[in-house]
Amino acid sequence: MARTKSGVRRGGATIADVAARAGVSLSTVSRVMNGSTTVDAALAERVREAASSLGYSASPLARSLVLGTTQTIAVVVPDLGNPTFQGALRGLSDGASERGYHVLVADSHEQASDERVLALDARRRCDGIVLCAPRMPAEELAAVLPLLAPAVVINRIPEPAVAASTGADTVVPSVIADYKAGLTALLDHLYELGHRDMLYLAGSRQAASNLNRLAAIREFQASHSDASIATSPCGVGFEDGHASAQAVVDSGATAVLAFNDLVAMGLLSALGERGIRVPEDVSVTGFDDIPFARYTTPPLTTAAIPVEELGEQAWQRMWSLLEGMAPAHDLSFGPHVVPRGSTGPARRVR
Repeated sequence: MARTKSGVRRGGATIADVAARAGVSLSTVSRVMNGSTTVDAALAERVREAASSLGYSASPLARSLVLGTTQTIAVVVPDLGNPTFQGALRGLSDGASERGYHVLVADSHEQASDERVLALDARRRCDGIVLCAPRMPAEELAAVLPLLAPAVVINRIPEPAVAASTGADTVVPSVIADYKAGLTALLDHLYELGHRDMLYLAGSRQAASNLNRLAAIREFQASHSDASIATSPCGVGFEDGHASAQAVVDSGATAVLAFNDLVAMGLLSALGERGIRVPEDVSVTGFDDIPFARYTTPPLTTAAIPVEELGEQAWQRMWSLLEGMAPAHDLSFGPHVVPRGSTGPARRVR
């Protein structure tokens, strides 16, 4: 292809042309054009002036080919149909798009056995990966994280992992919601309403958030000898909550703590079909405060989590890793109770 007198090929300037004009490396041009703040201000201005004079506009595909990057990060979620994970994904995607990154989403469909292979396959297609509430065992998670780096984890605190190739600690930031504190707050709310016989509809056995809820129940019972909190296996979806209605009736509980809002909503539907009044006959709480929670009949009492903030904070830590900077400290959000019409005074006190 012929060149102009300025040495630039007809058909448009390339990133290499800008680098040559500014006297810098290709990676420096890429960082400047991608909005990085790690480049010296004077150097960045020189790159921008060179790009302007050449009429250069960055091409994501060309940048990827030159630098060996994809400008994409992957996110693995256990259930994309759950509005909680959708909210976290929205916060992460918004942050990534501001930096010119795209997000590749993989859904493990609550199959912990599939997460490792899914994560490794997704990581080969992108520059970094975010694991959102992974279900895999702690030992497996710790072993795979060095292979996924750079990686960030949402709603799970990974055990220290060691990179086999270097022997150095792998930096894996995490941002979490404190599910233990959230369930404790819901238990306090129900106890203050006079409930002493309660039932917890448990989520996935392997989910760390479920284990944290169970820990909250054990501690609460240890300090409230007059309270009884039974546990019933359930699940994480609307249909699981709907199917649990008979177990709720058989338990004789005056209050039910559902694993999440979807389970609680399914239960509300099934109880209504049976003519069981909420909260007059039984109180029901959810967890997460998804957008639909306030519109159920009656409106659902729940523990609110800032899911979009979780995603946004996860992206900030991923961006630091991608830029070779130390990520911000791990972050924990404390859920707060949002009382609504689905909870009321116990129908009886034992």
